[in-house]
Amino acid sequence: MAIPITYNVRSVLQRWTSVIVAVLGIAGTVGVFVAMLAMANGFRATLVASGSPRNAIVRRAGADSEMVSAVSLDQLRVIESAAGVARDGRGPLVSGEVVVIAAFPLASTGTDANVQVRGVSPRALEVRDNVRIAGGRFFQPGLAELVVGRNAVRTYAGLGLGSTVRFGGGNWAVVGVFDAGGSAFDSEVWCDANVLSEVYKRPTNVFQSVTARLDSSSALGQFKDALTSDPRLSVQVERETEYYERQSRTLTMLIKVLGFLVAAVMGIGAVFGALNTMYSAVSERSREIATMRALGFGGGAVVLSFVIESLFIAFVGGVVGCLAVLPMNGFTTGTMNWQTFSHLAFAFKITPALIGQGIVFALLMGLIGGVPPAIRAARRPVAVALREL
Repeated sequence: MAIPITYNVRSVLQRWTSVIVAVLGIAGTVGVFVAMLAMANGFRATLVASGSPRNAIVRRAGADSEMVSAVSLDQLRVIESAAGVARDGRGPLVSGEVVVIAAFPLASTGTDANVQVRGVSPRALEVRDNVRIAGGRFFQPGLAELVVGRNAVRTYAGLGLGSTVRFGGGNWAVVGVFDAGGSAFDSEVWCDANVLSEVYKRPTNVFQSVTARLDSSSALGQFKDALTSDPRLSVQVERETEYYERQSRTLTMLIKVLGFLVAAVMGIGAVFGALNTMYSAVSERSREIATMRALGFGGGAVVLSFVIESLFIAFVGGVVGCLAVLPMNGFTTGTMNWQTFSHLAFAFKITPALIGQGIVFALLMGLIGGVPPAIRAARRPVAVALREL
């Protein structure tokens, strides 16, 4: 015979002062846990959104990232003629790109931050269909003109539309602002690849990567086979989404590990709070427990009743913690992308799955904090307690 759940609810309400302490401890732990995972989710989502399943990125064989890659103009021409490359009336949809790091002052503090400046071809907007001009215009080939991501405009000082900035030994005019849908490109500055190479005195007609628009997402195998089997090339081909997903792994894992460590330390305190609350409940209700045992409720029913009560308190704490961090969803912050050593703006991303993980974490703390007191309650001598009535 089971003890009615309404009995546990009434018991919790009667001891609301001690229950609040346990609820707040669990809520704080769950809030930190969900916030850290939301940060990791947001960072990963920002980088992954940079890629398109129809795009392939080509780099020198063995190069882990664009920063250490090199592709010559002759190789670019071979890539443009490869099978699987999408074409329109103006030719193949391929963009040879150069990437450098430049220092721009943060608008919030005035201190310099590393910004990724990407030199692209005039066909970059056709190659990347997730990028559109939101203000001004696209740069003209051969001129020292910039188009700036919408996050970069807000994050860094002096990059507003119509302004002139100096970096790399040259003066650049900001002629446009682009929107990349919240991807990593929104934190970048784009310009003509040849002009960028000239300003930074890099070898002419050498790019660090080539991004190609494919006929379809299924054309990657055909495109990859054509390039890797060509003796004139020594390159590696990767789907753009997979490349950026791999770029996100290091920092995402670091954030998650730190989040779990912080949550574990706070969780220990929350569990002790739950233990204290439930042990107090056992001490205060010894006569009630004895009476229930005398009425025929077994030890298992008592254990289950107290565990349910602890889980109920933990569930409330978990819900409160999740609701407390919900306003952080979409909040934009920035960090260093350790793969490119550049500053990257991204938004916290709280998903239903993440909320579910927070609730499960809360219930786990409630279970750990509820089982020992429940077992103690079931083991209390019935006869001794009844004599005290």
